[in-house]
Amino acid sequence: MKALVFDKELNFVEDYKKPVPQKNEALIKVTYAGICNTDVEITKGYMGFKGICGHEFLGIVEDVNAENKSLIGKRVTGEINLGCGNCPDCFNNMQRHCQNRQTLGIFKKDGAFAEYVTLPLENIVEIPDNVPDEDAILIEPLAAALEILEQVHIKPADKIAILGDGKLGLLISLVLSTTPADVVTIGKHENKLEILNKQGIKTKFLQDANEQKYYDIVVDATGSSTGFEKAISLVKPRGIFVLKSTVADNKPLNLAPIVIDEITVVGSRCGQFRPALRLLEKKVFDLKPLVSKVFDFNNAKEAFQYAQEKGVLKVILKF
Repeated sequence: MKALVFDKELNFVEDYKKPVPQKNEALIKVTYAGICNTDVEITKGYMGFKGICGHEFLGIVEDVNAENKSLIGKRVTGEINLGCGNCPDCFNNMQRHCQNRQTLGIFKKDGAFAEYVTLPLENIVEIPDNVPDEDAILIEPLAAALEILEQVHIKPADKIAILGDGKLGLLISLVLSTTPADVVTIGKHENKLEILNKQGIKTKFLQDANEQKYYDIVVDATGSSTGFEKAISLVKPRGIFVLKSTVADNKPLNLAPIVIDEITVVGSRCGQFRPALRLLEKKVFDLKPLVSKVFDFNNAKEAFQYAQEKGVLKVILKF
């Protein structure tokens, strides 16, 4: 099968071995895949991953290795963390934090930049008919944005700043704008911030964000190590700093302000897909402006390069 494979460098191959579904797994024919900033960081050494990248996808179930075959022919996506199923975290429905987990396209599990992918049945999420492909492909990052609401109690009077106007930053802004809090997104790019302005969300340019120790909650979604110190400078004493960025570099960080101002740091990663699907079904947001371009999968390497250009948002591969 065709696949985009990373092993020290990114290569498009046409003879990668097609996966075989193990017991209680499904074989999924991929129809769409999204390129994420984490995929880019993997090519810079993040997680030391080798294999097929990609964890944002849609597909059609082609085969099921189980007695119940009802998923065959269904349009689906899948939760990306594969727990061992035999540890306290898994028993407590915390597969995302299983110490023995695999993560699709990120850690020990070939991902979705390929014609086929396999996943355990428990990871598969069926997509409702009224959710179009162009929205459904954003389920994974939308779920990651919603994870903040699971981790942090947001009060109506809170002042919240989202630092970063990339794909994830915009989705976080859309999600947190559903709360009564006072939300502003801080970024560098007028065209990206305008997407939020058109949906009634406040924005500010980075050069104008000089409110030292002003916000109750600050979310760093810059995808850059330089965003960390800027974000920390905006948090009130005893405020909350939510770290969403996954960065491969090892730049030293000044952690003293966290101690001095007694800031609570919350690491935030993956979220649950079903709440994200409910939002998509209700059509709460207009997500179409977040997709910059759709590439044929045969041009996957070109798409990957385009995804790294300044100003580009979500890039989609169509199979």
